Amino acid sequence: MMTEKTMALIRAMQNDEATDARIYAFMARRSKGANRQVLERIAHDEMLHRDYWGAYTKQPAKINWLKVSLFMVLGTLFGATFLVNFLEAGETEGQEKYRLLAEEEPRALDFLRDEARHEEELSSMIVEERLRYIGSMVLGLNDALVELTGALAGFTLALGDTRTAGLAGLITGIAATLSMAASEYLSKKADPNEKHPLKASVYTGIAYMITVALLLLPYFVFSSPYVALTGCLSAAACIIFAFTGFVSVVRKEPFKPAFLEMLGISFGVAFISFIIGWLANSYLGVGV
Repeated sequence: MMTEKTMALIRAMQNDEATDARIYAFMARRSKGANRQVLERIAHDEMLHRDYWGAYTKQPAKINWLKVSLFMVLGTLFGATFLVNFLEAGETEGQEKYRLLAEEEPRALDFLRDEARHEEELSSMIVEERLRYIGSMVLGLNDALVELTGALAGFTLALGDTRTAGLAGLITGIAATLSMAASEYLSKKADPNEKHPLKASVYTGIAYMITVALLLLPYFVFSSPYVALTGCLSAAACIIFAFTGFVSVVRKEPFKPAFLEMLGISFGVAFISFIIGWLANSYLGVGV
């Protein structure tokens, strides 16, 4: 006879296995070749685990559809590698549950070995084109954040008008997007190991353009220049948070140091530019 605590853990594992099986099956449908075969095998293993624990609970598994839906959205937006690494973290948590179960159910050790094998397979199975150009995306996003937050902070105080500052930022952003994309193309073309310099240029330009659009949006929504600047900086912080999180997951790197570094650089440049704008407005008579 198992304790109620153990039975509760088994029910939780049954539900987790059923939920993960759905997620892996979704990922398999979106993959091709060897990646698809591995994901299908893992989904099959998860269903076997679900059925095994179901023999104890005598109850159907309850799928966490909210989790399934969330991971489907994440997989669609950020790609299979991001989703796989997220699930890998969950595999580690599942291994801890299996170790507890093994004290009363030795078969759990077999499942634990399956979970360890899953982690090894998942670590090396996915290769996505977008990840080859993650350096180009980081370049475009970092440059846009540093350059445009600094420029908009300076424009806001020097010009004192929301629309004018926004228009100046728009012109600066478009010119900088084209310049950055062209520079990345020439840089990659000069690299003998880079076969697709145009793709690298496109990824850089897209990352820059999206960042510019999000940073400029508050200047065309709010009438107060300082509210617009606050919105711009808030957007910058959100972009840094989201992109640093994405990079930390796909590269398996620490999130906090990278986030704080990028945030400090962007906001530091914005602060310096704000001071320059204040000096220009106060002592040079620059303004609108």
